[in-house]
Amino acid sequence: MNLAGLPLILKARIKIVLATLLITVLTATAVSLVLPKYYKATTQIVLSYTGVDSVTGTPLLALQLPGYVETQINIIKNRSVALKVVDGLRLSESAPLKEEFIDATGGRGQFRDWIAERLLKKLDVESSRGSNVLNIGYSDQDPVLAAAVANAFAQSYKDLSTRLKVEPAQEAANYFSTRAKMLRDNLEQAQSRLSRYQQEKGITSADERLDVESARLSELSQQLVMAQALAIEARSRRQNAQGNPEDSPDVALSPVVQSLRIDAGKAASKLAEIGQRLGPNHPQYEAAKAELGKTQAQLQSEIRSATSSIDGTARIQQQREGELRAQVALQKIKVLELNRMRDELAVLQKDVETAQKALDAATQRFSQTSMEGQSNHNDIAILNEAQPPGLPATPRVSLNIMLSAVLGGLMGIGLGLIAELLDRRIRSSSDLANLLRVPVVALRQERPVVTGLRLLHGPSSKYLPSP
Repeated sequence: MNLAGLPLILKARIKIVLATLLITVLTATAVSLVLPKYYKATTQIVLSYTGVDSVTGTPLLALQLPGYVETQINIIKNRSVALKVVDGLRLSESAPLKEEFIDATGGRGQFRDWIAERLLKKLDVESSRGSNVLNIGYSDQDPVLAAAVANAFAQSYKDLSTRLKVEPAQEAANYFSTRAKMLRDNLEQAQSRLSRYQQEKGITSADERLDVESARLSELSQQLVMAQALAIEARSRRQNAQGNPEDSPDVALSPVVQSLRIDAGKAASKLAEIGQRLGPNHPQYEAAKAELGKTQAQLQSEIRSATSSIDGTARIQQQREGELRAQVALQKIKVLELNRMRDELAVLQKDVETAQKALDAATQRFSQTSMEGQSNHNDIAILNEAQPPGLPATPRVSLNIMLSAVLGGLMGIGLGLIAELLDRRIRSSSDLANLLRVPVVALRQERPVVTGLRLLHGPSSKYLPSP
């Protein structure tokens, strides 16, 4: 059997092909008419993307994440969503469903869970490729119930999505509220330590006080340098006056010493003049000598007094130098203490600033999460609500008939070929040539006498005219 003889075979077996086709089409039509009709209602929802969150103003990147739409489909098919649909439509109060539950499970298990599983089996959630629109479809024999269940799934999913967004925000708000209270206590403690330290140290403005004390230290240091210079000069003059008081410049500059030296010179001149005229025992000579001694004694006394004055001045300068050195040392200690106090004060102020910043950050996050926890906004909107369908979705009688016709035709052809294999006949000259293994020399068209040859199998095969 070859492909060239296939039309002849089908023509000869046309009754088998047509019978098979007819039986298949009639069977499919009868089954389609007998099967219960299911109506499918579809609700369309859209996953909107506004770019920023309406509460916090932060960018929304959820729809840009891979698998986001698939995740939403899995959420819609979640058991918790189905249970909310059962409770929302009060399906657990349905007597027919109760009877079906008892017949199916014998009353074992939870009735609500059984209804939820049944709803999920008939639920169909689809999304177009590259689209944010989801189609929630539900099939049932009751078109009104199918539409109600589809809408209920969309609403339950929307409520669950809002809850999934709000609950974490509420938990975060509670956390930040507790955290803010703790940080507020830390801030109050830091401020108390700072105030107590300022009161204990008498600090109003550490920087101003430090500037004053630093200026005073600088002034005292300058005075100390000047006092040291004066003390050195005074010591030098004292040493000069003590070593050679008569030649000391400071003693020589004394007006009294100068006056007495002049008087002593005059008395010495007068004594020399009298000594030339009178003898040493003369009363005038003795009077002039006594006057010279007196003047010289006064001069020596005045020199000693000037020397003593220089020594006193040196001691005063040394004492002043010592006092200024002590004051500078004390002022240095005071400035160092103020620096230490300023550093400690800066640490306390830094603690206050750090606590304030932490409190501000926690308060800001608490405000944001509180608003998010109180917001009912989500990114899901119902585009089209399901309506009770007028025509059943299954069974599709016309489609089933067309498919049965195709299937019946193929089955008829197959049965015809099987029948041909079981009862092989010669349909053409090529079949005869192939069987006898001789070439066909010519074909003669006459009134057909032989209608077919039956093939006899065996060691001595012969071809005989069919009756």
